[in-house]
Amino acid sequence: MLEILYRDEHLIAINKPSGLLVHKSFYAGEADTYAIQKLRDQIGQYVYPVHRLDRKTSGVLLFTLDKDTLRIMSDRFATREVEKKYIAILRGWTKEEETIDYDLINENEVKQNAITYYHLLQKSEINLPFLKHQTSRYCLVEAIPETGRMHQLRKHFKHILHPILGCRKHGCNKQNKLWLQTFNMTKMMLHAHQLIFNHPVTNEKIVLNATINEEFKRVGDILSFDLSSYS
Repeated sequence: MLEILYRDEHLIAINKPSGLLVHKSFYAGEADTYAIQKLRDQIGQYVYPVHRLDRKTSGVLLFTLDKDTLRIMSDRFATREVEKKYIAILRGWTKEEETIDYDLINENEVKQNAITYYHLLQKSEINLPFLKHQTSRYCLVEAIPETGRMHQLRKHFKHILHPILGCRKHGCNKQNKLWLQTFNMTKMMLHAHQLIFNHPVTNEKIVLNATINEEFKRVGDILSFDLSSYS
C-alpha cells in the first residue's frame, strides 16, 4: 500500500518509494508496476500525475483527480509557483550555500537553463579509506530546484564535484561500489521531503511532508547525521 500524504476531492499525494516508476517512460525502461497504476488500484479512481520523480528518488509525489485541476497545477509547476525541497547525501563537503546555474542538455539534445539552490545542513567524516584518503567525507544538504529539468539535481551535484551517494548514471561509481561492498547500500540518497503550493481551488497554502525511508535512515546513522526532522 502506498502511503497517502494528502487527499481531497481534487488532489492526492503519496510518499513514493525509491525504485518505483511514476509511469511508463521510454527513457526509464519497463517495470512490473507503476505509481500511477498502484495508486489508481488502491483508491479505485483514476489519477493524473502533475510532476515526476526519478525512479530511484523517494518522496512527495502529487496527482490530481480530474483534468481541470491537472491543467491548473501543471501551469503552476511551469511558472514556478510550487516549491520543491529535497534532501541529499553527497560525497565531500560542499560550500555553506550555493546557487548552481548550469545549463543542461535534455533527452532531445536541446540545451535548457537549469538553476538549483542548496544549503549545507550537516557534515560527516568517517573511517572509510577511499583511494589515497584514509577517511571519507560526506554532507547532508537541502536542495531547491528552481527549474524542473530531467535529472537536474543529480547532474548539478555532479557538476560541482559533489555527486549524490548511490547515484549511478550521474554519480561516482567507485564510491557507490565502496558503499555496496562495505554497507550493502543499493539505493540513491535523494529524497523529495517537502512540496509547498496554494490549493488550486481554495487557494489555501498546502505544505506536504514525506518521511525518509529506512535505507536513508540507515545511511544517516552510519554518518551520524541527525535526521529526526525528516523521520
